[in-house]
Amino acid sequence: MPTADELPARARPEWPGAVILGAFQTGVVNLRNLVRRGVRTRLVDCDERQTGFRSRHGPALRCPDPDRAPGEWLEAMRSLAADARERPVLLASADQFVTAIARFAGELRQWYRVGDGAELQGALADKDTQYALAERHGMAMPLTRFVSTREQVEAFAAAAMFPCVLKPVHFREWQRLPADHALSFRKIAVAHDAAELLAQHALACAANPQVIVQEIIQGPDTNKRVYLAHYAADGTRTGHALFRELRCDPVGFGSATVSEPVTDPEADAACDAFLRAIGYRGICEIEVKRDVRDGRVKLIEANPRLSGGGDAAPNDGVARAWPHYPPRTGVRPRPAAPLGRDFRHVVLRAEAHAAVRYWRAGLIGWRELLAAWRPPLAFFDLDWRDPVYSARTLAAAARAVLRESLARRNPEYEVAARDAGLTPHRH
Repeated sequence: MPTADELPARARPEWPGAVILGAFQTGVVNLRNLVRRGVRTRLVDCDERQTGFRSRHGPALRCPDPDRAPGEWLEAMRSLAADARERPVLLASADQFVTAIARFAGELRQWYRVGDGAELQGALADKDTQYALAERHGMAMPLTRFVSTREQVEAFAAAAMFPCVLKPVHFREWQRLPADHALSFRKIAVAHDAAELLAQHALACAANPQVIVQEIIQGPDTNKRVYLAHYAADGTRTGHALFRELRCDPVGFGSATVSEPVTDPEADAACDAFLRAIGYRGICEIEVKRDVRDGRVKLIEANPRLSGGGDAAPNDGVARAWPHYPPRTGVRPRPAAPLGRDFRHVVLRAEAHAAVRYWRAGLIGWRELLAAWRPPLAFFDLDWRDPVYSARTLAAAARAVLRESLARRNPEYEVAARDAGLTPHRH
């Protein structure tokens, strides 16, 4: 096997192509990065509303939904591989496809280059298994339980510190609820006491009675860290970076809309130790937060795939899709550490909502607003080589700012801020 020093900057002509499952913007940016390195790459998704079907870097190929038609999806993947010169490298940028790859890893390895860590990645994509692994291997967490009955909810409530959150085992479960359902397309529901938690669970039963109930990690958004890393087949950490969240959407609980590189040895060590303990291989993103009540860094969730937050890492010298690709070709990537650059990573469409909501909830003033936009900036959803998509992003952001600014004052954001332990700011 070639040494790490022999890893080229671009793919060799004889190397196989790649297939990225998931055509949201996450998949698009990783496709773009692989193509720039000379890798023939295709996007595949079951939802034609995703960005990749309209991007100049596409168009994506449509496949059956692996959740609803697993047999048809597997046959479609076999047919796609049959058109390739040799077995393509298979990557996932959405939990739905992480689960599908893990479920059919044996069959898929006949047609694709699938990493040895696929089954473990599938286990991490399931919150039940993820939290069990974290508890077993000493990763600190807020009090967390999987419940399916009223009695189990009551038992959790008796031991928990409120407010707490209730969330589906798989977030897409609530996406299948009717549009007028109170939990439709929500990621979490917040409860301030036992009665409210029981009521939220009753609502969730329309999708699945089994849900996760969890204490909220208290503290400001800037206590949240996003750990990004890749582990080679022999367990070597071949790339890692760490970012601090400045704002998120929804307020207090969502994915980062603005983040920046940060040095936090404790958070880095906690995430690295957990992934090494479980024998992880491949790409992973872990979200953690330092709890102001006891000072401990605690797990929010792990995402065993290409992620939107991972788009920040290449701007700090740590590639994402690229180091995951060469190991499938027998080449060892050179370990990469962050360069310590000073920049802000912005998810513009989400930040357009978040910035106004934070302002109206009294969480930021002009100083905080402008500091998060201090150059240099790197954007997840702006790419001047994809002008049509970028124009749509700018238009969507402008509409969001206008709509949020003109909307009635919504106390929901202030409540969410209070629940997450955020401190109001005096303008």
